[in-house]
Amino acid sequence: MARSAPLTSRNHDRDNAGMTYVYPVVSRRAGGVSVGVNLNPNNACNWACIYCQVPGLQRGTAPDIDLTRLEAELRTMLDDILHGDFMQTRVPEGARRLNDIALSGNGEPTSAKVFPQAVELIGRVMADLGLTGKIKLVLITNGSLADRPRVQDGLRKMAALNGEIWFKFDSATANGMRTVNQTRITPEKQFERLATAARLCPTWLQTCVFALDGLPPPEAEQAAYLAAVSRIRQQQIPVQGVLLYGLARPSMQPQAGRLAALPAAWLEAFAEKIRAAGLPVKVSP
Repeated sequence: MARSAPLTSRNHDRDNAGMTYVYPVVSRRAGGVSVGVNLNPNNACNWACIYCQVPGLQRGTAPDIDLTRLEAELRTMLDDILHGDFMQTRVPEGARRLNDIALSGNGEPTSAKVFPQAVELIGRVMADLGLTGKIKLVLITNGSLADRPRVQDGLRKMAALNGEIWFKFDSATANGMRTVNQTRITPEKQFERLATAARLCPTWLQTCVFALDGLPPPEAEQAAYLAAVSRIRQQQIPVQGVLLYGLARPSMQPQAGRLAALPAAWLEAFAEKIRAAGLPVKVSP
C-alpha cells in the first residue's frame, strides 16, 4: 500500500492511500481511525453544501462501482491497520484505535446504484476479519434518497451490521437549505426522509454550524431547528442525538471566503438549547 504523510484530523485527503475507493482518516468525531469508503470518486453530489471540502465538486450521482476492486482495497487497508505498521507510522498516539468503516467520500454515497451491495460486501469483509460487532459501520449521508427502496434495502443491511446513519441536518428552513446545502428539497420532505431512515437504522443528526458573512445562524434559523428537534421527540422518531460540529477544514467551494468558524462557546451554548429541546448532543468545534 502507498505510504504518505502521517494522518491528522485536519487532513481528510481521499487520495492519501493511493486507492480508488478506500482511504483512512483520523476522525475527530469518531475519536480514532475511520476507514472511509468513497463511492463518489467522480466528485459528484446531488447537493452542493457551501462548506464542502471536496475540490472540483460537481452536481451528479455516483459512477458505476467496481465492487471487486472495492473489496480488494478494503481488505488491504484493514489488514495493514490490524496486522501491519499502519497505526505506528501513520496515526498520532492517542488515536491508534480502529473505530469504524464509513461510507462517505466525495459525494452522496446512497446515489450509487450498488449501495446495498456495497454494504453487504463491507459486512462480509468485517465478518472475515473478526470485526463484526467490534467496530461501527457509519453512513454519512444527506438523506435525500432515503425514500428509495434500493437505499432502504441498504439501510436495513446496515442496521444488521451495528450500523448507524449520520444524517445531514444543517437547517430546518427552506431558505437555510437553499443557502447552506444549495438544494430545493423542502424541509417537510427532508423531515419525512429522516423519520424513514431513523426507523430503519440508528440515526444521528449531523449539523454543521458556522459564521456566514461574519454572523452566526440567525435566531429564526435556530428557532426552526429547535422546533424540529422538539417535533422529533413528540413524534417519537428514534433519533439517537445530534453531532454538532464547526469548521475544522477549509471549504473548497466558491463561497469559502464568506465562511468562518464559530467560537467553541457558541457551539456549546447552542448544544445546550438542543439538549433542552430533548436530544443528546456531541460537540466537535
